[in-house]
Amino acid sequence: MAANNKSIVIGSDHGAVELKTRIKTYLEKKGYTVDDLGTHGTDSVDYPDSSRDVCEAFLTGKYDCGVVLCGTGIGVSIAANKIKGIRCALIHDPFTAEMAKAHNNANIIALGGRVEYAHPVESILDAYLAADFEGGRHSRRIGKITDLEGRR
Repeated sequence: MAANNKSIVIGSDHGAVELKTRIKTYLEKKGYTVDDLGTHGTDSVDYPDSSRDVCEAFLTGKYDCGVVLCGTGIGVSIAANKIKGIRCALIHDPFTAEMAKAHNNANIIALGGRVEYAHPVESILDAYLAADFEGGRHSRRIGKITDLEGRR
């Protein structure tokens, strides 16, 4: 296990392979264990499949969080949020990354391989990974989100 004892599962479609590889390398250098579920090439694949694979792996309990990626991050985040138990946040900067964890207890984050971020993606990841869920009033709200999963 990594020195920081954190395990992350990551996956992308063809539109974000380069960013996924960059993220994986960065996280491993920081001591995280990273399981890359693919894809590894530029041949077209369907982003709902990569979201499903990452989310199902996360739900096994083996990972602390997950990262899903596609060209924009939008498709993978929508797909991930269809899976019971997943709270996926499409993050854009260090502030949204921190709030995704602190207020929403997001267990999966989404990023886009074709997005031009105003901040380095590494700083965005650091903000998410350094944040802790604040609980309190946010726990009540997370409970309400969980209740929505059972509705049609």
